[in-house]
Amino acid sequence: MIPSDPIVVGVGVVIALVVLLALVRRLRGPSAEARESKRAHEDAQERDPPVEIGETYEFGITELTDHHSGGTVAVGKVEGFVVFAADIPGDLSPGDVIRAKVLSFNDGRTSADATFVTKA
Repeated sequence: MIPSDPIVVGVGVVIALVVLLALVRRLRGPSAEARESKRAHEDAQERDPPVEIGETYEFGITELTDHHSGGTVAVGKVEGFVVFAADIPGDLSPGDVIRAKVLSFNDGRTSADATFVTKA
């Protein structure tokens, strides 16, 4: 039996459209931005990091984010290489330039953890 209630029909159409859009999105694959991010990550795995453990580098903060350790870290890049600086003061914001000392690399050596030294 086909429903004749306009609300039921409308809900059915909306559900069908949502399912169709999800299917089309899945078939199209990742976005251009996601593909570029993956390519950059793969390139980073193939090159030596442009930073060294124990050295201090100056970079602009691109974002502040919560770290798995529970604290807030400043995220920035040195020659395109991602650096996460911990122990930052509370008055920093994206766009500020800081100096941070590199402490370690992640397992794939595609990013580094650092500690805040000073605001530049």
